Amino acid sequence: MGVENPGEQAQVLLRTRLCNPNFIFTIFSDSPDSNYSKLKYIMSSSVTEACNNSALLLGPRGCGKVAILEMVMKDLLQEYPDMICVIKLNGLLHSEDNCALKEIARQLCIENQLVFSKMASFDDNSQFVIAMLRECGLAHKTIIFVLDEFDLFTQGKQRLLYSLLDAMQSVTSQAVVVGVSCRLDADQLLEKRVRSRFSHRKLLFLPPSQEDLQKILQHALLLPTESGLAPQYVAASNKKLLNTLSDDKFKDIIESLCHSDSTYNHLLRFLFAAVCHMDTKSGFLSLDNFKTALSSIQRQPKLEALQDCSILELYILVCLRRLEVKEQETTNFNSVMKEYKSVHDSFQTTDYYARTVCLRAFEHLLQRQLISLVDNRGHSQSVEFRPVRLLISSHELHQGLKSYRSCPAILHKLLDRGV
Repeated sequence: MGVENPGEQAQVLLRTRLCNPNFIFTIFSDSPDSNYSKLKYIMSSSVTEACNNSALLLGPRGCGKVAILEMVMKDLLQEYPDMICVIKLNGLLHSEDNCALKEIARQLCIENQLVFSKMASFDDNSQFVIAMLRECGLAHKTIIFVLDEFDLFTQGKQRLLYSLLDAMQSVTSQAVVVGVSCRLDADQLLEKRVRSRFSHRKLLFLPPSQEDLQKILQHALLLPTESGLAPQYVAASNKKLLNTLSDDKFKDIIESLCHSDSTYNHLLRFLFAAVCHMDTKSGFLSLDNFKTALSSIQRQPKLEALQDCSILELYILVCLRRLEVKEQETTNFNSVMKEYKSVHDSFQTTDYYARTVCLRAFEHLLQRQLISLVDNRGHSQSVEFRPVRLLISSHELHQGLKSYRSCPAILHKLLDRGV
């Protein structure tokens, strides 16, 4: 049964988009200076001009290296369906030379409908791969070797890398080696004999700039007029979205998001969470949806643990923080109690509890790991005398007190004053 609610249809459309890297990164495919265009030129020249190439895609995780590579290979397979063979390896699985060469031989056998021998030795597989490179070259067929986690292949004697790059020196071979790594110095890990055979083409992938970020937001979230949705709904939805994107509060949300992680992957997870929280009855993405998405992907366990603390436990945490500010060398339960009594005597607070009750609250904070013992020595000592440290920062404690519904105002003053 089809979905009739336009809000639900829009939600399905947006979630499908955000789960499809090919759609997200197509926005950069038109630019001649994009990594997509550069990589496609390197790889397509091997196919059309029968030359060998090697390249490294470098950059932090989540910046689109694999997504762009997959887009390029998909386009090339459509343009030259019978002229390309793709072999994929991952350094996490195939960093050992014998294992990697066996996997290459296995994939080549599958591609060319040959029988693969599990019992073949390293030399047998090496000769087979060289022979296949020669045969594919004579048939004007390019073999693309994709080495994900490339830096892991540089461990050991690098026999695999040397064998591949050395075989590509032959005029009869026709191949491309593409390494993908999050290490920017991956090419410096190569041995001299391997480096001399590498073409030193490197493409750097970085987190999106502010301009790219704005392009992605509009590209991913604006509804297309040819989507099958009512034109009036599409126009209203897009107008509301553009107003939201230009809102200063939304810009603050994006700034907070990028402060912790500015990669494409993190941004797409955030947008997916926002779309999931969209009110399908109204059918529009609101600022509150983005706020909820931000809080859901930036979970702070310590702040959540503070919400379940008692008022007494909050007092103990504030006292510990005040002792930190005073740079007291040793902080234990007894010193906390002295600070707690000092606060009570100075401000005549109504929240004053017996020592035994405070000790139970102190032990509860240890269990919650908001405070911890400085070392594991002195097991024979009572918890009252063992030194402890605070595991929550001053900023986190401030935020926790602000979000605590029934937090006494005196605690905010105590924390702000410090001493």
